[in-house]
Amino acid sequence: MKRFLPQSLPSWILLILITGLITTQIATLSIVSRDRNEGNNIQELFRLSDRAYTLVKLLYASPPPERTRLATAMSNVSSPLYMSDEPAVKSAIAADDNLAELEDVLVARFSAFGVTDARVRRDSPKVVTGMPVNPSTFNPDVGIVERQLTDLAQDFSESGGLAASIEFSDGQWLNFVTPVAPIDPILTTQTLPLFGSVAAIVIIMSIWAMRRLTAPYRALESAVKRIGEDVKIPPLPEYGSTEYKSAARAVNAMQAQLREYVADREQLAAALAHDLRTPLTRIRLRLELLRKSQLRQSLMQDLNDIEAISRSVIDFATYEIVEEEQEKIDFWSLVDSIADNYPEVTFGKSSSASRKLICFGRPIALRRCITNLIDNAVKYGQSANVDLSQVENDIVLVIRDKGPGIPQEKLDEVFQPFRRVEGSRNRETGGFGLGLTIARNIAQRCGGDIVLKNDPEGGLRAELRIPLA
Repeated sequence: MKRFLPQSLPSWILLILITGLITTQIATLSIVSRDRNEGNNIQELFRLSDRAYTLVKLLYASPPPERTRLATAMSNVSSPLYMSDEPAVKSAIAADDNLAELEDVLVARFSAFGVTDARVRRDSPKVVTGMPVNPSTFNPDVGIVERQLTDLAQDFSESGGLAASIEFSDGQWLNFVTPVAPIDPILTTQTLPLFGSVAAIVIIMSIWAMRRLTAPYRALESAVKRIGEDVKIPPLPEYGSTEYKSAARAVNAMQAQLREYVADREQLAAALAHDLRTPLTRIRLRLELLRKSQLRQSLMQDLNDIEAISRSVIDFATYEIVEEEQEKIDFWSLVDSIADNYPEVTFGKSSSASRKLICFGRPIALRRCITNLIDNAVKYGQSANVDLSQVENDIVLVIRDKGPGIPQEKLDEVFQPFRRVEGSRNRETGGFGLGLTIARNIAQRCGGDIVLKNDPEGGLRAELRIPLA
């Protein structure tokens, strides 16, 4: 069930708004329909009462034969009227409270005219015989008013009526039928497009307003993602709704704290580089004064390891904060220039067809990323085969080696700092576990990523994706 529900706040708001709109329209139409039915019912009872008063007042003073003649003269197909010795409405019990009250009103009102009883019932459309359809209805030469009058008469004949039987003091019954005015449905072929158009306009305006309202939050989301890639981007503008300004202010405060943290790390790295360089240089000079011995060679090797470790740690601490402007880079030329430094690197056949692929990034950082990948392939696999291609809107660089590969469960683990597949600290069997970490971070800052896979033909496959400029 959850998969069919909206997954975002704007979608939820639109769903609630549209549901509320539909519910409100249905409720409004129901209320209007009920009020129309009630109002029409009262009007029909009034029409029957008014007509009954006119007929009773006219026929009261006339003798029975004259009443029959007058009733026959005033009768018509849609509103039959006649006098009889028996009531047309047989039941003395009204069908509902409204009709019962109307009967009491008629008796009380017409008592001065000798009326002793009144009965009223509702007739279905089958009881009332309608007027025949006038062929002129379909005649294009007939005017609008005549056609509407004909249609209305037809509707009256098919809408049922109120039958009334009123007894005079001499025992004669006045029987007549008053047609009930037809009630047009609220939803018709004329009104339905109007309701649909209004609903569509409201929905479209709601979607437009929702997009305008949530646009700052989409910008906020994009800015937070870019902060993850580059902490030095300009701060968010703090304008708009109160909620957005509060969120932007909080993000800007977080960015400022991150900048301070990065600046502290940069100062720490610079101080470490400066402070370590001097004692290491002194130790190296003093070792030069020693005679050649096995101990001297071991100490020199340890010193070289210390310097390599210091450089790696300093590079890892400072690579993100080096000030370097982004620019368009010819990716093929960059890869080719790096591969020139490695005799063990060969290019695939399809790589030459992928020249003039342009990306947008920091040249020095991107060179370092590719160098780390190729260096790992050469170091652990003795050789590297490079393929360059374009896949959709990405530049894809694939580097394959002939090494032992990496266990499947450690393919993501090797991207963590100071993690090596080979667990020893021997410099002869690998570096310090920072090369892949730095390479992936650089790729992600360029909007790309690095994925490692074990090649089915043996060795490791490193895939670098960078968006095209």
